[in-house]
This record gives sequence, structure tokens and C-alpha cells, in this order.
Amino acid sequence: MIYLMLADGFEITEALTTVDVLRRAKLDVKTVGVYSETVTSSCNIKVTADITPKEVELNNMDCVILPGGVDGTNNLDKSDFVHRVLDYAVANDKYICAICAAPSILGKRGILDGKNATCYPGYEINPEKVNYTGEAAVCTDKVITGKGAGCTIPFGLLIAEKLSSKEMAQKVSEAMQCP
Repeated sequence: MIYLMLADGFEITEALTTVDVLRRAKLDVKTVGVYSETVTSSCNIKVTADITPKEVELNNMDCVILPGGVDGTNNLDKSDFVHRVLDYAVANDKYICAICAAPSILGKRGILDGKNATCYPGYEINPEKVNYTGEAAVCTDKVITGKGAGCTIPFGLLIAEKLSSKEMAQKVSEAMQCP
């Protein structure tokens, strides 16, 4: 199971396009309303999350995804639940994905130390310990990061490749008419 965390202020493209790409790749994705079932995006669109934290089954988790958005990132970072999920993912060698401002949460926790990563410019945490590449999407070990909203499709396709196959990611890319 892939859990994509939603908190008020999330960047809608980074969240919903990622879900779309992964579902096209036949992956099981659930959006999690971290604080409530109805979550408001950074552009004031209300979204109903698939589940709430009490329905998350960590022993069934393959991957956690954190979309960006400045307020969304700050709200995710304030959540003890999100930090528990990240701790579980690290301890159990699960995929951890974050895009835009959200890699800053991983940076603060040392999850990016010694890795290649990318994020929205200005959100680099511990640059002396992390190799920020500036690429659209980057994977090192089981950590996948994306640069921003315009890089969401490459970010989603990279997650699909790692959790399904390169062939499935290519098939989705072609079906979506990606250049």
C-alpha cells in the first residue's frame, strides 16, 4: 500500500497528479487526511481523503509520499502521525517520497543525509550532508524526491518505476503522451 499524506495547504498538482500516475500504473494508493477527512489545497480546492490516520496499516505500507506546498509542508511537519510513519518507513526499509518543499521534512530528520536529492529551490536542508542535484526527480536507495509542481509527472513515473517496473512506467508515460 502507498500512502500519500494530505494536510491543509498541500499543492494539488503534486498530490493528485502523483496519485493519478500511480493508479494508472495499477498501484494501490490511498490518500490520508492527516488532520481531517476533508483537506483544502493551497489553491483552496477541497479534497476528500480516502482514509484517516486511524485506518493506516503500517505493516501493509510499501511507500509514503509527502506532497509539497508551503503550508501543506508545514502542516505535515507538525504532525506526530507523519513523523511516526516516516520513522516506520526508515526502520523497515520502505520507500519515502517527497516533492517541492516537502523534502525539507526529510532533510530535517537526516533521511536525506549522504543521498542525491532535489527540492524546490530554497528548501535545501543540510546542504553539507545532501547532494542537491536540481533534477526533476531523483532516487537514491529508497528515497525519491521531486523538484516541484512542474516535475510531478517525472516524480510519479519514477515512483511507478521503482514500485512496479520500468516497463509499466514507460507504458503510463506513453499513454499520458509525455514527451
